[in-house]
Amino acid sequence: MNLQATLISWRSDKAPLFTMYAAFAAFLTYFSMYGFRKPFSAATFGMYDAVLGIDYKMWLIFSQLLGYAISKYIGIKFVSELKPAYRIAYLLGLVGIAEVALLIFWLVPAPINIILLFFNGLPLGLIWGIVFSFLEGRTTSEFLGAGLSVSFIVASGVSKSVGKFLLLEGVSEQMMPFAAGLVFTIPLLLGAWLLGAIPDQSEQDRKARVERITMNRHDRRRYVAANGLGILLVVMFYFLLTALRDFRDNFASEIWIELGYGDQASIFTWTEIPVAIIVLLMISSMIFIKDNRYAFKMNHWLVGAGAAVLIGSTISFWIGIISPVLWMVLLGLGLFMSYVPFNCIFFDRMVSAVGRPANAGFLIYIADSVGYVGSVGLLVCKNFLTSDGAWIDFLSITSLLIGVLGILLMSGAWQYFRAKIT
Repeated sequence: MNLQATLISWRSDKAPLFTMYAAFAAFLTYFSMYGFRKPFSAATFGMYDAVLGIDYKMWLIFSQLLGYAISKYIGIKFVSELKPAYRIAYLLGLVGIAEVALLIFWLVPAPINIILLFFNGLPLGLIWGIVFSFLEGRTTSEFLGAGLSVSFIVASGVSKSVGKFLLLEGVSEQMMPFAAGLVFTIPLLLGAWLLGAIPDQSEQDRKARVERITMNRHDRRRYVAANGLGILLVVMFYFLLTALRDFRDNFASEIWIELGYGDQASIFTWTEIPVAIIVLLMISSMIFIKDNRYAFKMNHWLVGAGAAVLIGSTISFWIGIISPVLWMVLLGLGLFMSYVPFNCIFFDRMVSAVGRPANAGFLIYIADSVGYVGSVGLLVCKNFLTSDGAWIDFLSITSLLIGVLGILLMSGAWQYFRAKIT
């Protein structure tokens, strides 16, 4: 019996075992992808001169983000029309292109090599949609999506810790991103092999969560037209969250240096682990809600609660109630309580609650295509509207504003959807 046949039998007779397998396969695959994307941000690139008056590292982040943002627009069509038979081949091919870009980045001198980060980000932006396409529309999608989402919370810290470790071991800043990618290659191949064996939706999944289909251009337009205002309000908050998340992620090294923890490579990882565990438990608990409409409502509440944590933790830090480390942990908790549902369970339950066949990956990529414009915009604001440094002030003020706006936007979104699904 081959692996896929075994998994089909597990799905019927040993459902918990099948769910754990699928969650692990998705976790390992996406976790490994981060090793090709984020390690470079552990370096400060302080030895390189500014280019056109803008810091060299800022250019690198701009370049990668631009590629990542463009890939999200490509992904609206690519992911919604992706045929199951080609998913793993696309996944490995796209990550391979990203690693080749890092190799050339190492070999080409600065500042010419800035453009290589664009070609690193462009293919990697499509990986989420490929991986999530194996998981959506299942009775256990909350648990599967939570495991997948926890992967990027943990992987962001781990990949930067690996990058920092390589730097401390004497690897050059230019070579380090490529070397880190090599470290993550074997787990990526293993994850992709495990992922590729996962069978498609069962009949029980289709009845409980609506059939998930490929969508052509007309299907996509009709779905957006039918749910437009709600999608707009949700995407507006996701726009802000993505900007905050990427800023905190890309400049974690500078933020920790300003907080006085710049010489601790492990700080990137161990401050993210409690966040990952709590978010995993919160999102996984949604699996027990069988009513799709009620689950969709609770998703709005979860996202709004994350916005409230952003506000409360930042105010507490300002007035000295909590330490800088606890603030960073709580900031990550609030951020990912709001951010993670949009990457898995929010849109998956939306499709189920609305009751119209579709695929959640298409909606995720609409949100992402807008969200990464926010990331670029926030970097522009930081670079041109504030003084050099001042990472903590900028992060805290931005977190507070985004928290307030998030509560308002999610309240409006729920009022819209409540009228449609009741």
